[in-house]
Amino acid sequence: MDQQLLGYRRENGKVGVRNHVVILPVDDISNAACEAVANNVKGTLALPHAYGRLQYGEDLDLLFRTLIGTGSNPNVAAVIVIGIEENWTKKIADGIAETGKPVSSFHIERSGDLETVQKASRVAKEYVQWASEIQREPVELGDLTISIKCGESDTTTGMGSCPTVSQAVDRLVDAGATVFFGETSELTGGEHLIADRMATPELKDKFMSIYDDYVGEIESKGVDLLGSQPTQGNITGGLSTIEEKALGNIAKTGTKDVIGVLEPAEAPTSGNGLYFMDTSSAAAECITLMAAAGAVVHFFPTGQGNIIGNPIEPVVKVTANPITAGTMSEHIDVDVQGLLSRQISLNEAGDSLMDYLYRVVNGRLTCAEALGHREFVMTKLYRSA
Repeated sequence: MDQQLLGYRRENGKVGVRNHVVILPVDDISNAACEAVANNVKGTLALPHAYGRLQYGEDLDLLFRTLIGTGSNPNVAAVIVIGIEENWTKKIADGIAETGKPVSSFHIERSGDLETVQKASRVAKEYVQWASEIQREPVELGDLTISIKCGESDTTTGMGSCPTVSQAVDRLVDAGATVFFGETSELTGGEHLIADRMATPELKDKFMSIYDDYVGEIESKGVDLLGSQPTQGNITGGLSTIEEKALGNIAKTGTKDVIGVLEPAEAPTSGNGLYFMDTSSAAAECITLMAAAGAVVHFFPTGQGNIIGNPIEPVVKVTANPITAGTMSEHIDVDVQGLLSRQISLNEAGDSLMDYLYRVVNGRLTCAEALGHREFVMTKLYRSA
């Protein structure tokens, strides 16, 4: 495309497409203080969540990785971190500070909400004014990190919207961009297709180990995904088994080799290309994890009509379902129903999605952003202590 891309190049060289000043709680009991700061200082964005107390082991590591990654995302210009106690608060702020972006931390113990909110609000006001002067600059398609996940899938997803995303994925990888996909359990029945695309035998073994562990955990609770369909929306849309859903899911991942296998919220270190990330298939959790790993735009193919958004990563909805495009038009960014009526080709559908990506990168709000969908959901591995 000849259209110029304009983004925000951050202190560490990463490119973002939004310019948020985030007020980030370390734990659930700091949400109120963060929301008070956001209410005081317009142009800031609080990210309340439900966890952060008495977590341990891998669960605690994932919490830290998700919070640090969220603040480090290139769509974030500056961060205020607020927690109940000093150590964890400082740990998260220090992790974000490694990006070079402005970050300040405040702990509520020995201060209380009112003093904490007052101090944090003054710094947040300075950050907002500073961020308001940051200018977009020319960037390349290969500078971007994109994530993909489908939801409320039906027969039109596998035949239309997922293949459309596949077109974009291949073009992005060819341009040098980074793309994440995941939804570990919903690869069931087609996991061998992903395993065969792993770039090395070691990656194949790692992927299969993660997949087997994930499905094994589900089966240990007496649940068998094979031969069943876990959501009522999928059944209504005509999908009869998890295997059918998996093939549609895989159809959006393109044709390129997978060059890395990531833990949840893990940022890649092996260069640009296509990565698998071990994630839940729950939309808000999955996108939160991928944003924490650095994704700046998300492609979301849907059949029956999922309305998910994310506070820091724009979510682009794509559908080929004419009913959804008609009855939920306010949620659909890219309508490719013409694929099923043979009015457009798959290549033309891919062109439409890429054109919309350029517009979103350059500042156009997605439907989810315009409607205020800011679903931010942490992933928790097990019970707290």
